[in-house]
Amino acid sequence: MAAASKVTSAVVTAMALAAVAGCSTAPHRTPGRSAAKGRAAPPVKAQQVRVIGDGSTAYTGAQPNQPVPVRLKPGEKPPQFVVFSWDGAGEDGQKLFSHFRAVGKKYDATMTYFLSGVYMLPTDERELYRPPQHSPGASDIGFNDVKGIRATVRQMRGAWRDGNEIGTHFNGHFCGPDGGVGTWSTEEWKSEIEQAESFVQHWRTTSGLTDEKPLPFDYAKELVGGRAPCLEGQKNLIPAAKESGFRYDASSAGGLQVWPRKIDGVWDFPLQQIPVPGRTFETLSMDYNFLANQSVTTEGDPAMRASWGRQMHDGLIQAFNRAYQGNRAPLFIGDHFESWNGGVYMKAVEDTIKAVCPRKGVRCVSFKQLADWLDAQDPEVLGKLRGLEVGQAPQAGWASYLAGSPAAPAGAAVSGAAGPASADAEGRVKRAAE
Repeated sequence: MAAASKVTSAVVTAMALAAVAGCSTAPHRTPGRSAAKGRAAPPVKAQQVRVIGDGSTAYTGAQPNQPVPVRLKPGEKPPQFVVFSWDGAGEDGQKLFSHFRAVGKKYDATMTYFLSGVYMLPTDERELYRPPQHSPGASDIGFNDVKGIRATVRQMRGAWRDGNEIGTHFNGHFCGPDGGVGTWSTEEWKSEIEQAESFVQHWRTTSGLTDEKPLPFDYAKELVGGRAPCLEGQKNLIPAAKESGFRYDASSAGGLQVWPRKIDGVWDFPLQQIPVPGRTFETLSMDYNFLANQSVTTEGDPAMRASWGRQMHDGLIQAFNRAYQGNRAPLFIGDHFESWNGGVYMKAVEDTIKAVCPRKGVRCVSFKQLADWLDAQDPEVLGKLRGLEVGQAPQAGWASYLAGSPAAPAGAAVSGAAGPASADAEGRVKRAAE
């Protein structure tokens, strides 16, 4: 924890200078926060809005545009969930963050944006980052400039208000055996998580953007999950994530299209093995993995790019169809805001959103929203869902397969019940506005 205390001290020192201009020091997260953080809370009135610390963040009430989790009725077919997530989310000259926010709003898709903490830190303040097993200021990805921080903050603010999730991709993106995240201890992961939170909580001070509005959420409470760089280090990350109040982790080195389980009380949402059309193997459901099996380089043969993009798109659609027509397991799709191979993977993802999110019974949600839904279900029902293999539909139909499910306890939401936010599992869930 020594590294975390050093970066906190460095930021607070900078904030002490800013306090002359009316800023105050920010409270920092303490270990052992409730694992219930990130759940819906009653909305607050405008006069109850609470600015936090130096004004980088503020508590403005429960997040708007959130679906109300509904418990399945006995015999009811589950929804088909699809989660689109973005590693290292930030707004740069490509403007892909803002573009996919617009795509999401058009097709009723909320997503998870995994922010890299160093994107909130200007290059000249890089030594505030004390990465485990590396020198202060080291990072395998770039820091940001003031213009980039401003653009990213504005997209984060809008994304959260749209109903999307701001998760974490942690900070320095260290991979491999030489000090990579896969070699880190649980204590080192705790430091990395604390620093990821701190950079979001102090961007006004470190960037000097005191004219910019705060992010409209308390990141220490909103941050409930992440994805580790290169899908490494989950074993030691999980205890740190659990202590930090994370409800899920998306760092598994790979999984199948089956219903998820928990690891030590934390939902495990892995990238999944999906078809590679025209090939005899499957690959992980991420743009980078298709690239690695196609061009290897990010600037491959221009004559092949269109076919590479179609291959990824068709693989995603095949993966969707075998879940939608089979076991209804949530489909997890991971991406990067990158124009690799001329942007063909971004087009493949966008075309997939257009094709699947409007379909009957489909819910394109964030990881946090999926965790909400899973936590609302009867454990016996989830156990039956996990009994279905990849692409396996119940032989006698859903009504028979889930018919023996216990009734919901008193007070639990039940699909189809009266109320402004209820809907059948095969229909669209109405979002509860703040």
